[in-house]
Amino acid sequence: MCRSRPLLGMADRTVLVVGGGGREHALCMALSSSSHVEAVHCAPGNGGTSELATNHAISASDLSSLVELAKRIDASLVVVGPEAPLCDALADKLSAIGIPCFGPVQALAELEGSKLHAKNVMRIAGVPTADFHVLDANSDIQSALDDFQGQPWVVKRDVLAGGKGVVVTSDRSEAQAFIESSIQSDGKVLLEAFLQGEEASMLVVMDGSGFVCLPPSQDHKRAYNGDEGPNTGGMGAYCPAPVVTPDVHSRTVETIVKPMHAYLSSQPVPYRGVLYVGLMIPENGAPSVVEFNVRFGDPECQITLPLIKSDVYELLHASATDGLSDYDAEFHDTHALTVVLASEGYPASPIKGRAITGLPMPMNTAWINHAGTAFDEEGTLISSGGRVLTCTALGLTLSIAAERAYAMIEAIELEGSHFRTDIGHRAL
Repeated sequence: MCRSRPLLGMADRTVLVVGGGGREHALCMALSSSSHVEAVHCAPGNGGTSELATNHAISASDLSSLVELAKRIDASLVVVGPEAPLCDALADKLSAIGIPCFGPVQALAELEGSKLHAKNVMRIAGVPTADFHVLDANSDIQSALDDFQGQPWVVKRDVLAGGKGVVVTSDRSEAQAFIESSIQSDGKVLLEAFLQGEEASMLVVMDGSGFVCLPPSQDHKRAYNGDEGPNTGGMGAYCPAPVVTPDVHSRTVETIVKPMHAYLSSQPVPYRGVLYVGLMIPENGAPSVVEFNVRFGDPECQITLPLIKSDVYELLHASATDGLSDYDAEFHDTHALTVVLASEGYPASPIKGRAITGLPMPMNTAWINHAGTAFDEEGTLISSGGRVLTCTALGLTLSIAAERAYAMIEAIELEGSHFRTDIGHRAL
């Protein structure tokens, strides 16, 4: 088990954040403001992280180089942003050399790495989720589709697909085609019953000793206003989500979080990191699990971290070293909202390399989280990804937070870029 030296008052800690998106920029911002942190490093980072951390040109998939970097900088904590390095055993490798890692070991990262594994764990733990079939080359696809007819079909690839391995459709031929192509590429596929209701997310920081539920959030996956257009990695989010009423919150904790923590803390190595619980909340208020992720959501991270009143380094370090049972987290009683600025052509084929201008100065209540940004040889900030940046704001009400975030994003110029103008519409 990783146990590092106890926290002292002075800022003498070095943190390595793995990843290069908006989530990682938000993590660097939160950690750099900690009273314990002297230096933040990010690999590979982006244009925004370079202004508050030391960027290292190391891919998040280059595990041996990441481990060497953590040793070289004498990291007190490694915080892993994306899921792939966790599924490839980065936490295991860091634990083997005594460096605390915020992120679960490979065996537990399978909750995101395999949809089927997650379903089997939910069955063991007694956690509510949709009925499902596992289909392979020998399955009767027509019979399986018949079982769930009269509602949209939900087809999920059983692989890491970067949030893009799911098709929800009322078109039987489309469902069948995706099932067949997934079986051909992956060997098997999940067909799930459709869950009615409204989606929300709860991020739960866990370790072997306890857990802390962060304020619930809601994101917007579709590319265009009114939840139209293709699925994306997320076009915006807000927190807290009013659909998670006090009653829904307590039901989520009792029927989902506690059983999952009991299971995960009983494993040979307990879960240390954040469990992203994707919820479906029907009219009767009894939540079910749509999916688990083993890391902070993006852009949910950008609006959840600012609501943590406690020192974020203390919280993440406590999780990585099984200290949560002694930890009492505090939260701000305010609202947060973030809007994603996307490149022209996103999500299908984003155009990169264009100059970004007009970035407003950050304020206490509104700021920019960089995602797909970089500096070119002339020092000009350019787009380097599909989701370029997010404009995040706080407010005493959600409408004030929205007003501030949109005032910021409307000032930015990036040729061909687009953003949704209705983030938070379900609550507003």
